[in-house]
Amino acid sequence: MSSAENHKEKLLQDLNHVIRDAEDLLKHSEQAAGDGFKSAKSKFESTLRNAKSEVARIEDMVVTRSKDAARATDVYVKENPWQSAGIAAGVGLLVGLLISRK
Repeated sequence: MSSAENHKEKLLQDLNHVIRDAEDLLKHSEQAAGDGFKSAKSKFESTLRNAKSEVARIEDMVVTRSKDAARATDVYVKENPWQSAGIAAGVGLLVGLLISRK
């Protein structure tokens, strides 16, 4: 599995934990002063914190990779301006043909 797939799987697991913990919290909400409620609430808060930090970490990773890809594209375009213009024209033509089809 790739790193992105591992992160996606971990995020899904964390979100599933949040859902399960929320269900436990709702089950024990009738006993708001009891130990079951306090335990479920604490577990829910912990899982939610973990899920939020994982989402933030994945977001940072995606932003970093996007910036790296933009830099690489910028370097390529500066080093190969005519090839880049030809590719852009070809893509524009293809998009125009696809849009004009009915």
